[in-house]
Amino acid sequence: MENEELILAKLENLESQIEPMVKFAQGIKELKDDIIPLQNIAIQVLIKELQDVEAGFNLDDFIVLIKQSLRSTNDLLFAMKSMSSMIEFARDVEPLMKSAVPQLIEYLDEMEQKGVFRMMKAMLDMRAKVAAAYDHEDIEQIGDVMVTLLGLAKKLSDPKALDFLEKAAAIPAHADLANSKKMGPFKLMAAGFDDEIKDGLGVMIELTKAMSVLKGDEGKVGNNTSSD
Repeated sequence: MENEELILAKLENLESQIEPMVKFAQGIKELKDDIIPLQNIAIQVLIKELQDVEAGFNLDDFIVLIKQSLRSTNDLLFAMKSMSSMIEFARDVEPLMKSAVPQLIEYLDEMEQKGVFRMMKAMLDMRAKVAAAYDHEDIEQIGDVMVTLLGLAKKLSDPKALDFLEKAAAIPAHADLANSKKMGPFKLMAAGFDDEIKDGLGVMIELTKAMSVLKGDEGKVGNNTSSD
């Protein structure tokens, strides 16, 4: 009896040790049964996707790509690190962009309402018309003239020149041409006693003196020579 009990005890011990292995095997079988349908579907999807690239796929090119990738490991690592830095920069800039983009859109909309873009378009159209009407030599000549005109504008920016032009612009408002009359020598002599005419003659004389600059350096040299 002792031997039979010992054998039964060993069998029970062996059964207890084998039972987890049996359960594990059953679990593997169940997992396999579950995976097989999914595997078939995955293979069908893979075959379908490979059919799309079959015409452009070349095994030799794929092997060359693998070799080149292995040779360029350092470059690939550098590219990945650089991309990581760019992504981190984009994440840092994203909050700023969220606030800056609406402001930029509002600013551009304001410029559109003020007609800035229409003016820029008109300027571009004008440049196109100028390019169609004139060649580069004409543009160079016009540029030289513009430089001269800018020099004249600079001279006119002098306070004395601006004051003169402002007063000269007021002359038509004070002139009564509709009531102008013919004047003979005696009327001219009588008009010489008018204070306004005296002031006008004084201005005429000063302007006549100033007009000597129109002769330039040659006129000055001639004057000096004649005075000697």
